[in-house]
Amino acid sequence: MVVVETAPMTFLRWVLYACFLCSSWGLKTITQSCDPNDMLALKEFAGKLTNGSIITSWSSKTDCCQWEGVVCGSNTNGSIHSRVTMLTLSKKGLQGLIPPSLGRLDQLKSVNLSCNQLSGGLPLELSSLKQLEVLDLSHNLLSGQVSGVLSGLLSIRTLNISSNLFKEDLLELGGYPNLVVFNMSNNSFTGRITSQICSFSKGIQILDLSANHLVGDLEGLSNCSRSLQQLRLDSNSLSGALPDFIYSMSALQQFSISNNNFSGQLSKEVSKLFNLKNLVIYGNRFSGHIPNAFVNLTYLEQFDAHSNMLSGPLPSTLSFCSKLHILDLRNNSLTGPIDLNFTGMPSLWTLDLASNHLSGPIPNSLSACRELTILSLAKNELTGKIPESFANLSSLLFLSLSNNSFVDLSGALTVLQQCQNLSTLILTKNFVGEEIPRNVSGFQNLMVLAFGNCALKGQIPFWLLSCRKLEVLDLSWNHLDGSIPYWIGQMENLFYLDFSNNSLTGEIPQSLTQLKSLISANNSSPHLTASAGIPLYVKRNQSASGLQYNQASSFPPSILLSNNRINGTIPPEVGRLKDLHVFDLSRNNIMGTIPSSFSEMENLEILDLSSNNLYGSIPPSLEKLTFLSKFSVANNHLRGQIPTGGQFYSFPSSSFEGNPGLCGVIVSPCNVINNMMKPGNPSGSVSRFGRGNILSITITVGVGLVLVLAIFLHKMLRRNVGDPICDLEEEVSLPHRLSEALRSSKLVLFQNSDCKDLTVADLLKSTNNFNQANIIGCVLEWEVRLKIAQGAAWGLAYLHKVCEPHIVHRDVKSSNILLDEKFEAHLADFGLSRLLCPYDTHVTTDLVGTLGYIPPEYSQTLMATCRGDVYSFGVVLLELLTGRRPVEVCKGKNCRNLVSWVFQMKSEKREAEIIDPAIWGKDRQKQLFEMLEIACRCLDQDPRRRPLVEEVVSWLDGIGFQGAQQ
Repeated sequence: MVVVETAPMTFLRWVLYACFLCSSWGLKTITQSCDPNDMLALKEFAGKLTNGSIITSWSSKTDCCQWEGVVCGSNTNGSIHSRVTMLTLSKKGLQGLIPPSLGRLDQLKSVNLSCNQLSGGLPLELSSLKQLEVLDLSHNLLSGQVSGVLSGLLSIRTLNISSNLFKEDLLELGGYPNLVVFNMSNNSFTGRITSQICSFSKGIQILDLSANHLVGDLEGLSNCSRSLQQLRLDSNSLSGALPDFIYSMSALQQFSISNNNFSGQLSKEVSKLFNLKNLVIYGNRFSGHIPNAFVNLTYLEQFDAHSNMLSGPLPSTLSFCSKLHILDLRNNSLTGPIDLNFTGMPSLWTLDLASNHLSGPIPNSLSACRELTILSLAKNELTGKIPESFANLSSLLFLSLSNNSFVDLSGALTVLQQCQNLSTLILTKNFVGEEIPRNVSGFQNLMVLAFGNCALKGQIPFWLLSCRKLEVLDLSWNHLDGSIPYWIGQMENLFYLDFSNNSLTGEIPQSLTQLKSLISANNSSPHLTASAGIPLYVKRNQSASGLQYNQASSFPPSILLSNNRINGTIPPEVGRLKDLHVFDLSRNNIMGTIPSSFSEMENLEILDLSSNNLYGSIPPSLEKLTFLSKFSVANNHLRGQIPTGGQFYSFPSSSFEGNPGLCGVIVSPCNVINNMMKPGNPSGSVSRFGRGNILSITITVGVGLVLVLAIFLHKMLRRNVGDPICDLEEEVSLPHRLSEALRSSKLVLFQNSDCKDLTVADLLKSTNNFNQANIIGCVLEWEVRLKIAQGAAWGLAYLHKVCEPHIVHRDVKSSNILLDEKFEAHLADFGLSRLLCPYDTHVTTDLVGTLGYIPPEYSQTLMATCRGDVYSFGVVLLELLTGRRPVEVCKGKNCRNLVSWVFQMKSEKREAEIIDPAIWGKDRQKQLFEMLEIACRCLDQDPRRRPLVEEVVSWLDGIGFQGAQQ
């Protein structure tokens, strides 16, 4: 009995004992706290920050292992304290410097401080983190050099320091035997890719050096591991042909070298890259045929080779790439038919073969790509009809077939109306001379429709009204007749309407002033995301080059009715269209007066009323149109004084020519015109007075002036011939005699009775003959130049971020930066500025600005953005650093503008020669080069990679802070 009862009791005791041990261990784990030294290091880290969510949250708890973003691990030496092993503080709004105390967290294995606004350099103490495997400092404002810090991180496996301001020659980097991920993209690294990149680690799987300033070829990658999976070298200045060893990297999945200067032909050895998923080589100078060697590339998902010089036929073996999603070969010189069997490419999403020399019909097999969403075959030599099988492309969103020779518009629309999701349809320059169909249905989701330049006959079809989502409609350059239909005002989403260059008659319907999208901006509208990155072009006339818009939402809200036969008057209700940017009624037969209600169109940028039969005066209220950048009433019957306020001083005289009755500062003075006309003449008196009479008077006055001048010159010549010695005396004594003559010449510089008139002689004396030493902005010290840069940056930041609504300046340049007596900088001259409404990223306008400061993208898109202002400010920084003007910095055929000259000097490692000798000094070399790097970041050709102005402010202020520390 005892034995029977003892066994269960013994088992129970063991169970209780085990539970006790488990609870004890658990209690020990729970009571373990953060190591005191780690806590102190973290507090010092937070103490160096000037902003960030952790500053408050960390102070609320006593155990640092419970702090936000801090992960602890048990201590292996038996201590009751836990050690910090991970620091994950991405996107916490951190600002300030990375303190040396971070190096005391010697058990850290992973540090992620990405996507903050940390500035300054990397502390050398980071090299003591011997356990560190992952270091991610990407997307900050860090600057300086990195090799000294990183050289001690031998155990690191993932290094990501992309999108900062680090500068270094890649020759000095390396020494990480365990490195797997190596991402140094979006910095300012220079030099060539050398063999040291891969020599210290044979296990690199991801190498990303894109968006730097690297030069040379790829021979330095010859010793990289055959296990390399991703190689990204986009947006550098690399050149040469692709070396053969690239094709032996059989593990390669992503090979991306876009926007460089690579040349030569693609090798058929590409077939060896059978694991390749992404082949991205666009924006280079590759030539020759695309090798027909894609049979083995069964994993290929993206082949993007647009904007090269590739020629020959399409490789038929692309049909074996069953997983291909994106095929983009636009802007090359490909020839022959589209000879691909698309039934083998069922996963295709995007097919772009635009701007080549492809010929023949569209293959029927293309309809087998049921997932196709984007199809662009524009600017080729294709012929025939749209295949009936296209009705099966139910996923199609974007279709552009412009600039080909397709026929049968009626049949094309019958087929395409069955593509239920189609939102963009561009058929420009096809179907020449056909009749525009009257009976069409469908297109319920259509947002962009373009039939321009097709010489179409007929009238504006009623079926357009059923396209309820239509936002952009282009029927320009056709032979359409009849009137503008009354129902056009019922198209609620329409904001871009182009009926120009047709034969339309009748009056402007009042319903046109009821377009809801032009009465008030509709922020809830999808506004054309359908273009999906395919560029769209708008040509205003036959000779001009097309303006590129990367998305249709960038189109300026417009009504374009020019070059028709429209008559009647302009309805006064036009003032309702407060969101209209462009209104062109030129070259019609419109009569009546200019409605003063135009002044209510507060966003109007272009107003063209030229070549009509308008009479009366220009309403003075138009001075309120502060955004107006182009205005023309030329060749009408207008009279009276031209307004002088607002933007009118910026318009050329050609805007008013052909109106003899107009007067003002820009054209003839009003008193001259008034003397030629009797008071009380009717509005048409100028025209009855006769342009011929005015011309006769003008010729008579001109001949008289010529005769007077001839007599004067004749007397001068007779005196000089009579006494040849006097000719020499004239040359010698000219300055003296000139100063005598100018002594009595008055210059009224101040419209104030308290200030006396000044003579030129007074100015010459007070400025020591305009000596350069007296010109503000020239003999300036470095500290003053830095102060000017910082002040101007703060001013620009105020416009971009503080003002409501935000403001795009559009003319940032050195002459628009005013200095007070303390050399405090003030941004001035807002004559070209534009408001940037909430949720907007840009404004669309005419090309304006000053030569040398205009961002390169403005000439392509005519979109003014905050990052465009940043580019112009980058030019100002270069002026401060170099003491040179933005254009003509040298003489002769090798002359470059300032920006290209600076980048050329940097590529040759001659940065010291860039700096103005007046401010150069070894003691301030670091600060000078930092400002140079900031300027170069502002001047990036890709506006997306330029910093925001608040980042520029932080960087420039950091230069001053570091100088104070020194």
